[in-house]
Amino acid sequence: MRPRYRNGLIIGILAVIILGISINSGFDEAWQSQFGYTKQNETKYTDLNTELPVALPVFAEEEWVKPAAEQNYSPEQSTMKKLSNRTVEYHLSVKLRESDHYLEGQQTVTWTNPGKKPVTDLYFHLYPNAFYSAKSTFMKESGGKLRQDKATPNSHGYMELKRLQTQEGESLLPRLQYVQPDDGNKSDKTLVRLRLPEPVAAGKSVTLQLAFEVKLPEVFARMGYSGNFIMAGQWFPKIAAYETSGTRGRADEGWNLHQYHGNSEFYSNFGIFNVKIDVPENYKVAATGYQAKTTPLKNNRTEYYFYAEDVHDFAWSASPDFIYSEAPLSDEGIPGVLIKLYLDPSHEAHQERYIHAAKSSLSKLAKWYGAYPYSTLSIVVPPKKAGGAGGMEYPTLVTAFAADKSDPGYELERVVAHEIAHQYWYGMVANNEFEEAWLDEGLTSYSEDKIMEAVYGVTSNLLTEASYMTDPSPLAQPSWHFKNHRQYAENVYMRSKLLLLDLESKIGTAQMNKLLRVYFQTYKFKHPSTADFQRTVEKVTEQSWDNYFKSFIYSNKTADYEISDISVVKKKSGDKIAHESTVTINRSENNGAIPIVLKFQDGTIKTKIWNSEQTSVKFKEISDSPLLWAMIDPQQSNMLDNQLINNYMIAELDSQKRARWNIGTTSIIEGLLKMLAW
Repeated sequence: MRPRYRNGLIIGILAVIILGISINSGFDEAWQSQFGYTKQNETKYTDLNTELPVALPVFAEEEWVKPAAEQNYSPEQSTMKKLSNRTVEYHLSVKLRESDHYLEGQQTVTWTNPGKKPVTDLYFHLYPNAFYSAKSTFMKESGGKLRQDKATPNSHGYMELKRLQTQEGESLLPRLQYVQPDDGNKSDKTLVRLRLPEPVAAGKSVTLQLAFEVKLPEVFARMGYSGNFIMAGQWFPKIAAYETSGTRGRADEGWNLHQYHGNSEFYSNFGIFNVKIDVPENYKVAATGYQAKTTPLKNNRTEYYFYAEDVHDFAWSASPDFIYSEAPLSDEGIPGVLIKLYLDPSHEAHQERYIHAAKSSLSKLAKWYGAYPYSTLSIVVPPKKAGGAGGMEYPTLVTAFAADKSDPGYELERVVAHEIAHQYWYGMVANNEFEEAWLDEGLTSYSEDKIMEAVYGVTSNLLTEASYMTDPSPLAQPSWHFKNHRQYAENVYMRSKLLLLDLESKIGTAQMNKLLRVYFQTYKFKHPSTADFQRTVEKVTEQSWDNYFKSFIYSNKTADYEISDISVVKKKSGDKIAHESTVTINRSENNGAIPIVLKFQDGTIKTKIWNSEQTSVKFKEISDSPLLWAMIDPQQSNMLDNQLINNYMIAELDSQKRARWNIGTTSIIEGLLKMLAW
């Protein structure tokens, strides 16, 4: 066969192989199926030429939500032992006005100063205001889209504070100021500052009473309505996170303040939630914590009571269509948990799959990392067309993907595994998702893969995933500093996971398991940083990883290894002809010892190990048979090599043909990956 035909055939075969791998691995929907972030899109959100009121109105007196002791409220079960510092205590009462998709809420919140200095200001996140205007920071950055769910003309929402006062009745509304610390966008109203009448001394508390109203958007970004389905995430005025000295390496204590961004998720202090939810009597309610009781109300309504300790958020969902089921779970690290499933009717046939996935995931996580301390875990399956509410995590409550597909394949189990893994890294370890999202999403994606392999025998195609690393960026950076959604997704989810797998390949699975368990046990309920994670790695492995973290976490470097040239020269020695084969290999960043495989025409295979200390090396071999081809790292032990196309070279092609071969193959594969990914 002529070389040019052979080269074309090789390119075609490679293209088909890559296409097959991608489709079989589910990568035709890879980014469509990612979890808990928004995707940049050029489609403009329906313009809303309105702004939030500057002066918030004061309404007539209402009955305030009373603290638990005043309600004669006795939880059926309590953790008794404090697991966190419990900086905040919320007593919330909310009524769903289902006819026009409003929430009417009251809140009594007590904030205790955990630091050593007096605090003069409080800050509240008003997340629903992200949906008030196309000019909000969230809408400008996200383009009004979460994964494949776009904002509709009805995706307009907001939060209005109707009252904010002291226990003595002094109105504090005139003291409110919207602030935009990240981008100075005056149209963004998702963060507000309250100048307190009196400073809160160290160790002392302040209690405030609020009344608020939320207009729910048609769901597309973690909250809203779809028909009679309600997802209430980030639905109440939430006090921002206050960090004490030493938290995440902080020198001076103070607030950690950020707006609601297109890629970012959330960060809050731990506390107690006591919540009453008023809905029509035919609605079923799923929520954070455990359900203490229900109380019939007038006008065919029911009030649900939920209570949660040592959590940093509270979310709930409601629908008259939920098919409810539950299953107890006791296992190592799980003394007794009630798995609660709130299922869309179109997925009724998959009920056992959801329960099995939840039980299996939680059992594996508890054995690997540590005990699950809560008494419930709820899974909500949103209806078709409510995808914006799906694939999201909250303390003791997760949402699966919407029930769009009658036969979802392993995507069903994978999403459940991913979101339940968040209970450990987002829920209990609780790093700052504004500034270091990789710590949560990377560890969660890593854990998800481990669960899928251990429980279902399903493995990810890491070669294909590595090929998606087209735009590496530092991992430890604020989510809005990534230049677009694609770069955020590639790095925070996939590159982070590959880095953890690369670390595992270097230290071994047993030591990696120990490392993650030590990290979880050391930092649960403590909000760690990337530096804290590095200290754990170094403590467990008893070696420095400073260069590794500087190169691959704090910087955008990759470990690309490349065969740049092969030459084969015939040499006559007496009556014999020998072949001197020279293989030239270059690298970008040093990622440790790398195997090099050489195959000769007589079938002989030799493996060399390169320590990678230099940026380039030449391997020379004298043999009777000429070199056929060379390959770098055939088992892909170097997970951080994202240019795998240059890891293989055929010896007999001359340099001009080899260049055309490489360029042609690269172009086809890159084109296929772009087509499949987007």
